[in-house]
This record gives sequence, structure tokens and C-alpha cells, in this order.
Amino acid sequence: MGFAKYQEDIVSRFVHNHAVRFDLASPNMRPRVSGRSAAQIKSHQKKRIVHMSNLKAFVATSPRPLPVIVLADTSGSMSESGKIEALNQSLKEMIRTFATESRVRAEIQVGIVTFGGAVAEVHLPLTPAHQIIETKPMFAKGATPMGQAFDAVRKLLEDRDLIPSRAYRPVLILVSDGLPTDDWQGPFSDLQSSERAQKATRFAMAIGDDADEAMLDQFANDKEAPLFKAHEARDIHRFFRAVTMSVASRTDSANPELSSGINLAELPDGDALDLDF
Repeated sequence: MGFAKYQEDIVSRFVHNHAVRFDLASPNMRPRVSGRSAAQIKSHQKKRIVHMSNLKAFVATSPRPLPVIVLADTSGSMSESGKIEALNQSLKEMIRTFATESRVRAEIQVGIVTFGGAVAEVHLPLTPAHQIIETKPMFAKGATPMGQAFDAVRKLLEDRDLIPSRAYRPVLILVSDGLPTDDWQGPFSDLQSSERAQKATRFAMAIGDDADEAMLDQFANDKEAPLFKAHEARDIHRFFRAVTMSVASRTDSANPELSSGINLAELPDGDALDLDF
């Protein structure tokens, strides 16, 4: 008898499920199916619609990504006069500050592409700042494959899985103390013509007198933040503090899509590292 009852239950559930589906697909059927009236079914449908609407509203109001990508020169010359140490410390401070910013409208995400030695590398994948627990230190070595860095950043910007279309305009920060040692003109032209790179706010810093200022000046596209020239280690700190303040101000803005200028004159310059390049 127990097994017969089990079979009966299975058949009953099968018939009930198909009856309800048939009823939902055919509004002209009789108003009562398997103990539920047409009014009850419509009420259930309305609740599901309201639930889905609430879910869509939640997704729509979640913070939009604000990507910040640093192109960092880690060639051998960066090991001189405390330049790489200043750069490491400045990036840590920037990420630490970004992690504390409001995420109501915008969520700052940080990525670092290094170019030193034989190849450019993604040192830090694009990650929400508040999720970055530790940043690996960068070490200076070898040549300056800046062209490879331009290619890597362009591909990153065009990756819709990493940077969705709902993201705010990216911020690109280029830091270098020398001349590119690879073929950089083509990759630089490709980056400049990239739709997302054109819309991005681009900052640039030339460290020391050997940097390719002409190329770096072309990279920077913010009229309120032309090419910044660092002559000592503390200048690197001041530059990144100014950029940090500019980006952070967008998270509190009514329109985070708009970039904010930087004002280096208002920043203190009393850093511990104070070495001429």
C-alpha cells in the first residue's frame, strides 16, 4: 500500500504542475485549476513581477566601476635615487585612500601594468580598491618596453568583461624616467585611437631629466593637469596625492563621469624621501 501511495503522489504532482502551466499559458481556461483560482494565480504572477522589478532596481543602483590604471616604469634606472621606493610607497598610499572612499555611486578599481626588463606585465589585475589587501612591491630592472605597456592597457580597456559598458570614464596614469626601448609609436597610436582611451582622463609624470617629455606630454590629455615633472623623490608622492584627490572627489560628485583637475600647489612637500634625480 505504501508504494502505491507513493506512485499516486507522483502522478498527482505531475498532473498538477502541467495543469498549472497549461492554465497560465491559456487565460481562457476555466478559472479554477488544482485548487487555485485564476485570481490567485494572477496575484502570484504580480508578486513575481514586483520581485523582479525590485531586483532590477537593486542592480541599477549598485555602484558603477571607476577604473584607475597605472602604467609604471620599472626599468633599471628607476633603482637610482630612491625612485622605485617612492613609487611603491605612493601607490600603496593611493590604494589605501581609494579603499576608504564612498561607494554609493562609484567603486574605484585599481590596476597596475609595469614595463621593465624584457616585457610589460600586469602587476596588479584590475581590482576594487577596498578588496586589495596587499600590493606586491615593484622592482627595477632592465630596459623600458613602454610600447608593450600601451598594448596591454589598450587590450585591458577593450575587455568588456573586465570593464563593463556601465563603467565610468577610466583614469590612466603614466610614470616614466627614460626613453622607450621598444617600438612604441604604433602601440601608442593604437591606444590613442582606442575609443575608451580617448574618453579616459590621462595623467603623466616625467621623472628626472632623461624622461621622454615630448611623448609623455602627448599622453596627458587633461588641460588642468599637464605633464608633471618630478625632480626629487618627494615630487612622486605629491603627484600621486594630487591624482588621488582628483579621483576620490569623483566618488562624492553628483556626476562621477566628470573628471576633476589636480592642484599640486595646495599639497605639502615635506616627505622623508628627498633625493635629487
